[in-house]
Amino acid sequence: MRYVDEFRDPVLIQKTAEEIRRLIDPNRHYRIMEVCGGHTFSIYRFGLQDLLPSNVELVHGPGCPVCVLPMGRVDGGLSLSENPRVILTAFGDMMRVPGRRGSPLELKARGADIRMVYSPLDALKLARENPDREVVFFAIGFETTAPSTALTLLRARALGVKNFSVFCNHVLIVPAIRAILDSPDMRLDAFIGPGHVSTVIGCRPYEFIARDYGKPVVISGFEPLDLLQSILMILRQLREGRAEVENQYKRAVPWEGNLPALRAMAEVFELRPYFEWRGLGFISQSALRLREEFAPWDAEVRFAVPGVRVTDPKAAQCGEVLKGVLKPPQCKLFGRECTPEYPIGALMVSSEGACAAYYHHVYLRQAAEGGTNG
Repeated sequence: MRYVDEFRDPVLIQKTAEEIRRLIDPNRHYRIMEVCGGHTFSIYRFGLQDLLPSNVELVHGPGCPVCVLPMGRVDGGLSLSENPRVILTAFGDMMRVPGRRGSPLELKARGADIRMVYSPLDALKLARENPDREVVFFAIGFETTAPSTALTLLRARALGVKNFSVFCNHVLIVPAIRAILDSPDMRLDAFIGPGHVSTVIGCRPYEFIARDYGKPVVISGFEPLDLLQSILMILRQLREGRAEVENQYKRAVPWEGNLPALRAMAEVFELRPYFEWRGLGFISQSALRLREEFAPWDAEVRFAVPGVRVTDPKAAQCGEVLKGVLKPPQCKLFGRECTPEYPIGALMVSSEGACAAYYHHVYLRQAAEGGTNG
């Protein structure tokens, strides 16, 4: 298949859903986690859960990079904007993430020089255009966005741009999955592997899930047929007693990953000893920092960034939703105090956050039909 339309073909979608219904054991309950926030968005957008048998449960994992960033790191980045010489830049989905004193957008409205960019190269360009200012890029994301940050830093070094730096918050998907697997309150049968991350790291890093934990993994694309095919592949593995890593998203994901991107990351980054994740706590070697030779472009070296731990609002149950323990509408604040217009928790900000996806594609539809379960 070559075109998006084919992956949204109603006939093929219904045929795949019927194959799933024929394949399952009606006496068994299946719990399958989609790690990627993009998959969560697609599941809610296309109503895929409604096509699945009731005993096939999709569990939403910590695959939204905006959502897993703890409030202390948000506050640390925003503290840089207090320096009148600093222009703080960030991706659009970071602009509304709440810190203790407000989101970047709210601080911007109060006078801080915080600007949205579409790529770290935009931030580097801004630094070259404003040689009398310090431009800091608030870097977030899994391995998907880390190569663009790495390549920008290599370019900054090559050009000798001294007024550009990066506040690095890139995190890694594999340690997060391992932490979920080791969690005593998490019972999962299989994983839908992340598509975007896998275009960079490939499929091999997930082999430990099948080998050490006996859980099938299928790397999936993001269209409705992609996801249903991936679920079908998982169910076949479970029925046959297999636990393997399979690649449904072959049109975009090479088994070995993107080698030039991986080389750029290896040149620029090294592992942090530990890093705090919202909802998952501290996970060892789960995030990246700049190597010592890139210290001139490291915001945490050049500026006094406070390393403060901040507890999320007690009523917001982001951690439980991130770990798949709760569904979005089971949070006490969902759809009431916490909405996309006035988010209290980070999961209500990004379109890939489980709460925002559920709110837009399920909650509002149910409200229009006369009732919600939120």
